[in-house]
Formats: sequence, structure tokens, C-alpha cells
Amino acid sequence: MALCNEYCHEVESARETEHDAFVAAMLRLLPRIYISATDVKTDFTPVEEPYIAGVLEEDYYEAVRRSIENLLGPDDTYLEVFEEDMKYSDTPIAASISEGLADIFQVLYNFLEAVKDVPEELVAMGLVAIKEDFGAYWSRILCNVLRALNHVRYNSVAD
Repeated sequence: MALCNEYCHEVESARETEHDAFVAAMLRLLPRIYISATDVKTDFTPVEEPYIAGVLEEDYYEAVRRSIENLLGPDDTYLEVFEEDMKYSDTPIAASISEGLADIFQVLYNFLEAVKDVPEELVAMGLVAIKEDFGAYWSRILCNVLRALNHVRYNSVAD
């Protein structure tokens, strides 16, 4: 939960961060999040289907995404090679670092809100839900954004 909180804080304060410092922070946090999400112990058997309600408002999501987009400028867009539709397309598919980071922010923000001030059993259910969602959805986003941020750090168009 501390790692989720640290990531959310970094993303929320992107507006006040320098470009290179933000990229470095994301390159430091994303691999740790990946490892932590894959290592979550889910030997807990929930009584009901694990679920995390979406509490992040669309306006706040969009504000976070826009602040990252503005910070990264032309570095925000990258070519997505692992998109499912890519095999049917003759043209490259563009993706956005800011959208990927905002998507991860949404998952972790919702998780933090869901487990705040709840009994340990509900925290365990939240961890099961986040791990399942990680495997089904946002692990791919995290890896793609990490690759794009690595490119920005070492081959930035802003240089």
C-alpha cells in the first residue's frame, strides 16, 4: 500500500515536477509496482468475488492525465507495437504515456480508497482483486509505458 501511495503522489504532483525528475521517478516506481503486483500472496480465499469499486472521478483522472501530457510534451506519444489491432493495421498505432500512467493511477487510487480504514480481511480481498486485474489488464499497460519511458530517458526528443 505504501508503494501505491508513493506512485499516486508522484502522479498527482506531476504538475510541479521537472520532466527528467518525473521520468526518473516513474522508471524507479514502475518496476517495483510490477514486482509487487506479481508477488502479491493470494492464498486467501475470499468469501465473495473480489472487486474494487471505481471511485476516481473522470474529471480528476483527466486532470492527472493532462498534467502528465503537458509535462512530457512531445515525449508523451509512442508507437505501440503490442496492440492487438496492430496485426491488422498497415499504419503504426500511437499510444500515450500519460494515458497509461493515468490508467495505472486509477487502479491504484481506487485500491487505496477501497482499503482505507477497513478490516484486514477486506484488504486481502482488495489485494486479490488488484492482482487479478493486474494479470488481465494493467500489467501490459505498465510494461508498455515502462518501455516508452525508458526510451524518453535515453532518447528524448526534448534533448
